[in-house]
Amino acid sequence: MTPPYTACVLQPRYPITTERLLLRPFTEADLDAVHAYESRPDVARYLYWQPRDRDTSRTFLDKKITRTAVHDEGDALDLAITLRHTGPDNGRVIGSVLLIWTSKEHRQGEIGYILHPDHHGHGYAAEAARVMLHLGFHDLGLHRITGRLDARNTASARVLEKLHMRREATLIDNEFVKGEWASEAIYAILDTEWAA
Repeated sequence: MTPPYTACVLQPRYPITTERLLLRPFTEADLDAVHAYESRPDVARYLYWQPRDRDTSRTFLDKKITRTAVHDEGDALDLAITLRHTGPDNGRVIGSVLLIWTSKEHRQGEIGYILHPDHHGHGYAAEAARVMLHLGFHDLGLHRITGRLDARNTASARVLEKLHMRREATLIDNEFVKGEWASEAIYAILDTEWAA
């Protein structure tokens, strides 16, 4: 029998560093960098939104700035991904990584990530998402974390597979997005699998 779940608050100490990345809360100064990738059609292609103009990026950035702790179901961490190495992109936001507490009763969460295409192919998305899995399982005490994506987004699927998440389902034509039916792939990993 599973012991009772004592929900906790997730308030990480920032910045969070990995081998190559620094994850931190967004600030107003990140607008240019965020808009640089949110405005791109290739970034928005498999997401629910169209490429964003600067004002829309500013509106969503204002929301991201507030998402630095998880106190209750529905809350999220939404962190800026920056590079630690020296060079022209050092300290500049290259993407975002997300952890949402989706269910307190069922101890469920969801991760997500967006990366500027100039930084694809280096393993940065998996490196950042691995931190969110650790925070979700180790600090928040979740039992199961999912990743949901457009089934055509093979690059994002590879990131989840690198994290040892299993593809549990493909929901065929389950949503009407941007004028067409889209299928959704569901990936997941359990706390026991993560610990192993």
